[in-house]
Amino acid sequence: MAIVQWIVWIGVLLATADVTAEDLRRYEFSQVHMGVPFRVTLYAPTKAVANRAATAAFARIGKLDGILSDYNRESELMRLCRSAKPGRPVRVSEELFTVLARAAVISNRSDGAFDVSVGPVVKLWRRARRRKRLPDPDDLTAAKRAVGYGAIRMDKKKRTVELLKTGMLLDLGGIAKGYAGDEALKALRKAGVSRVLIDGGGDIVVGDPPPGKPGWRIGVAKLGAEDGLPSRYFTLKNAAVATSGDAFQAVEIGGQRYSHIVDPKTGVGLTIRSSVTVVARDGMTADVLASAVSVLGRCGGAGLMAKFPGTGVSIVVIESGIVREYAFGKRLSGGVEPPE
Repeated sequence: MAIVQWIVWIGVLLATADVTAEDLRRYEFSQVHMGVPFRVTLYAPTKAVANRAATAAFARIGKLDGILSDYNRESELMRLCRSAKPGRPVRVSEELFTVLARAAVISNRSDGAFDVSVGPVVKLWRRARRRKRLPDPDDLTAAKRAVGYGAIRMDKKKRTVELLKTGMLLDLGGIAKGYAGDEALKALRKAGVSRVLIDGGGDIVVGDPPPGKPGWRIGVAKLGAEDGLPSRYFTLKNAAVATSGDAFQAVEIGGQRYSHIVDPKTGVGLTIRSSVTVVARDGMTADVLASAVSVLGRCGGAGLMAKFPGTGVSIVVIESGIVREYAFGKRLSGGVEPPE
């Protein structure tokens, strides 16, 4: 899952230069969706305009929560998993089809490092973290049989999905929040507000910059930092940033640390401490690439990122107690960096 594990700090300086304080004011809103707080920061001329725009954004996020959640048994995703048996394709919403189609592209380009069908294995590791006990080997073997993105058959014309393996369980944790951020941005723009930042548990999508500024200033704390203070900053506009890592969702069993991020091929939680930050033009791309690169590591991640022009990645790992950073694509070592 592309859940941000670094402490994300967002600094927005007050409006200057091109507008006055009377023209636009800063407003902040927050609601919990998809199991995380979604925060919307925006600039609007009046509180009424701000409230109307935020309401539209959260309504869109809430609708997607009901479609894409794997925690809600009655979400469209979970109904699909129960219904789409071999030989029984199910027609799905445009939103769910869009996300699954994008996931299929990343799965193919990453050779399965990102795979939304990993749900049965993820379920076992969630239980393992609660119990602090490794998954039963036989249960893990059985769960891995139900994994395989190639067994998700999609018909674009009919907008149907068919699951070709028995027991398949889809998990959109590494892509859904980024998509929700993109859709919230569209809702805000439709409401006439474009200077916005949407933060879905660390998956961040931004529109036009704050008044008088080149972009939204986003700081990210260093992997392993105890104080949580930012060590690097990005200044972004009309772009997205997502981080995937194991700073908070990991378990130590038998002296070995296992991440909540599972390699779909091995069925085992990652054991190398790492954090991956991706900047892209949209939230869904940033979210899903952060997940895939976490699994692929430095060398494989560099190859994958090369297939997505205009993106950049910073990979931070702890090796023998030493923090090392590698960057590819657009420069991510800090400083002003608004994508074209």
